[in-house]
Amino acid sequence: MTYQAALPRVMKIGAGASKELGAVLKMLGLSRPFLVTDRFLLESGRVEQLLHGLSADAIEARVFSDTVPEPTVASIENALADLLSGNHDCVIGFGGGSPMDSAKAIAVLAAFGGECRDYKVPHIQDISGLPVIAIPTTAGTGSEATRFTIVTDEKNDEKMLCTGLAYLPVAALIDYELTLTMPPRLTADTGIDALTHAIEAYVSRRANPFSDSFALSAMRAIAPNLYRVWADPQDRAAREAMMFGSTQAGIAFSNASVALVHGMSRPIGAHFHVPHGLSNAMLLPAVTAWSAPGALTRYAECARAMGVADESEGDQGAVGKLIDELVRLNTELKVPSPSAYGIDGERWHALLPTMVEQALASGSPSNNPVIPTPGEIEAIYRQVWAAA
Repeated sequence: MTYQAALPRVMKIGAGASKELGAVLKMLGLSRPFLVTDRFLLESGRVEQLLHGLSADAIEARVFSDTVPEPTVASIENALADLLSGNHDCVIGFGGGSPMDSAKAIAVLAAFGGECRDYKVPHIQDISGLPVIAIPTTAGTGSEATRFTIVTDEKNDEKMLCTGLAYLPVAALIDYELTLTMPPRLTADTGIDALTHAIEAYVSRRANPFSDSFALSAMRAIAPNLYRVWADPQDRAAREAMMFGSTQAGIAFSNASVALVHGMSRPIGAHFHVPHGLSNAMLLPAVTAWSAPGALTRYAECARAMGVADESEGDQGAVGKLIDELVRLNTELKVPSPSAYGIDGERWHALLPTMVEQALASGSPSNNPVIPTPGEIEAIYRQVWAAA
């Protein structure tokens, strides 16, 4: 069988890479960017630094800074209206996953019209809209290298997955120095998000030799360095490893897929407004333990790549150590349970049928080593709550 692999056309990686934005735009023949970011990056001066660099290259950008933490249909429509009021030839996503995902959705809608709902899976959007340039400021989502975006329909609390080559940025500027000021909670949540991407890509039914190489490399980079950046946010070597590992994990799952953790995570984010990386972290140990019998060797190889089991360890023992490590990681990085996060238990349990339906509708559970029934997904949701 053949498999398809896709990457951004241009990737600038390393300290100061974001300062090369003007040169990259010129190389791509682009000169009228629409910059999508968030209020924090605007008020912290980060956007001004980026704009100053562009002005040195005689490029002016208009800025939209009203993205929201989990992009909604309304926030996308607001940004789209702003973009369409100007004459722009590209969209820059500057920030964490939300600004980058917003930029991707805006770029497609600007070219093809319609509503966000028109583009959710099973629709696949391979024909590109406006070119997207991604500049991540967190080490987690990997959105700078993926062909996916997610938008929440706030009318029914559904996180809509949109997929296709149209969402793959043409360029990514991966500058770990932008992550040096990340607070501990964001560091932990985005780091576990990246680790989840790598593990799920490796055990996915759609894994392939190309995605495997990036997934294993990502796990090797993330597993030891996540503890280091949690303990010392200014550990530059660890920050650099985390940033590159996050991008590698993004490449891995973009060219394979995510699986059950992500399918179950999206409804938690949509209904209870839990950040995506944190909802993944809440689920990762329980889903891994449940899924492991379907891909024991693969999960064991994850444990070895993460350094929690050595080559002499049998698969069963290695998987046991992997699950123990994921539990320890959540404990050390103070990942709260749904209950400890403040989610109302009565509402959680009342919404389980809807959450199960939405998890299955995302398509991600069908990529899992063990494909769950609705009842099994509900049982895992109950287990995660009961573990509080």
